[in-house]
Amino acid sequence: MPVFVLDSQRLYFPPAYLANEEGILAIGGDLRPERLLLAYQNGIFPWFNDNMPPLWWSPNPRFVLYPSKIKVSKSMKQLLKQKKFRVTFNQAFEQVMRGCQQTPRKNGNGTWISDELIESFCVLHYRGVAHSVEVWQGSELVGGLYGIIIGKYFSGESMFTRVSNASKYGFIIWTQNLQRHGFEIIDCQTYTDHLASLGAEMISRLEFLEILRRNQQTDFYSNLEMVASFQPYYSFEGL
Repeated sequence: MPVFVLDSQRLYFPPAYLANEEGILAIGGDLRPERLLLAYQNGIFPWFNDNMPPLWWSPNPRFVLYPSKIKVSKSMKQLLKQKKFRVTFNQAFEQVMRGCQQTPRKNGNGTWISDELIESFCVLHYRGVAHSVEVWQGSELVGGLYGIIIGKYFSGESMFTRVSNASKYGFIIWTQNLQRHGFEIIDCQTYTDHLASLGAEMISRLEFLEILRRNQQTDFYSNLEMVASFQPYYSFEGL
């Protein structure tokens, strides 16, 4: 399959299933909030080096986590019982993105989270589309993650940690809340050992796109209200 070249003036993506074998669908366009939202609504996400135009991806297979299948290790359960960290939601969105931006890649090639991308995601946050999880130790932000909610689908974008287990702690609490509210799936996009240890698995792109199709709710303000009802702790009922 060819890689499509996007026009920055035209708000459009080709179908996600046309991505090439590497998972690259298109190059170019821009990072305005409307394009980002259109991408996530269609199972597409940006990922690129900071010295090149945006690359838009739709890999096959897709790495996902079903909230009901999350694996919590004994050591993590101990930390959760001890309430090792304090968790909040949507209280420091830009700080979380900056934390992710400042976390170096393992390959040492910088970050794909540009200032322009942060600005656009902050707009989506104000519109009730993008959400953050903050993990605190005292008054210090020591970990967090952020992503997009569409219907009962959460696309996890990035996470960071400055203290061992902090981001994992927040992710587990966030996932349990998603499970309570009937979320179908968390999109982890591409494989990582970290998320595999928490229960993430591969599914076909077509299966993923069908789940996404079922979740084309656009009432983003109701999602804000829902997240406001999330509990910042882990419940051990039934375990």
